[in-house]
Amino acid sequence: MHSTTTNNEGDKFKIGCIDFTAGSLGGVALVYVSQPLDTVKVKMQTFPDAYKGMTDCLVKTFKRDGVARGLYAGTMPAVAANVAENSVLFAAYGACQNAVGYCIGQHDIKELSPLANATAGFLAAFFSSFTLCPTELIKCRLQAMREVQTQKGQVGAALVSPYQLTKSVLKTEGVPGLFRGLTSTFAREMPGYFFFFGGYELSRNYLANPGETKDEIGPLKTMLAGAIGGICLWTAIFPADVIKSRIQVTGTTRGMFDVGIEIFKKEGALALYNGLKPTVLRTIPATSVLFLVYEYTKKFLTQKFVD
Repeated sequence: MHSTTTNNEGDKFKIGCIDFTAGSLGGVALVYVSQPLDTVKVKMQTFPDAYKGMTDCLVKTFKRDGVARGLYAGTMPAVAANVAENSVLFAAYGACQNAVGYCIGQHDIKELSPLANATAGFLAAFFSSFTLCPTELIKCRLQAMREVQTQKGQVGAALVSPYQLTKSVLKTEGVPGLFRGLTSTFAREMPGYFFFFGGYELSRNYLANPGETKDEIGPLKTMLAGAIGGICLWTAIFPADVIKSRIQVTGTTRGMFDVGIEIFKKEGALALYNGLKPTVLRTIPATSVLFLVYEYTKKFLTQKFVD
């Protein structure tokens, strides 16, 4: 991760703002690249018997609801979720890098090991989970709305907007309803971002040529490292994501362990990996673009306002 070491308090504040801004822009880019396959992932996770596979889900969703209301359902809350998550995540990541560096006696965060960076990512994800959970709940319910309506015998019912759905959740479940699945979000995000940042930083170290720093590897290698980080994240924590999607779409108040055990008993262990294929296919371009936009936005803003 491109980082700047400074003892000036004003510069530290600027760097925090730059992390926040770069993370926000990266989050927007990620959504528009990955939303169709994310929709497929959520549908397959929550209604595994409704589709024969990824292609079947993709084709049926497109034929039934088109692009905007089908494959890109939940895009606005997804943008809100990713801007909120990534802005807080990357800002917190920079702060957590400094905290981890202080604890291990390494004051230049550019010299932190991949393990130390992974630990910083683990800690940063705690803070980003609070911003992610409500917006992702709305996104998941919008993505699976057609299947929920079919299950309730409401075939052909009109799809609602993000605002209408949020208003409905607040009216029927209150504020706690927007945080349904927070525990499983923690269980997904914190270990997930340990592997995410760890995989990314380790990849950058290996991709750097002799005499070259990891900040000098160029855009293509940065994208490759981002893709590797994304694959590490999702393969490590996918069962927790399946459980989170089930909890958020159904609105159950049961705990994540109860829901996970029920899925395992009724549907088998492989059910906890429903939707993994579209997720991995989605994360390769998505996290490539995320880190590309983040790194080069941060580099540009740092040169303009800090250096």
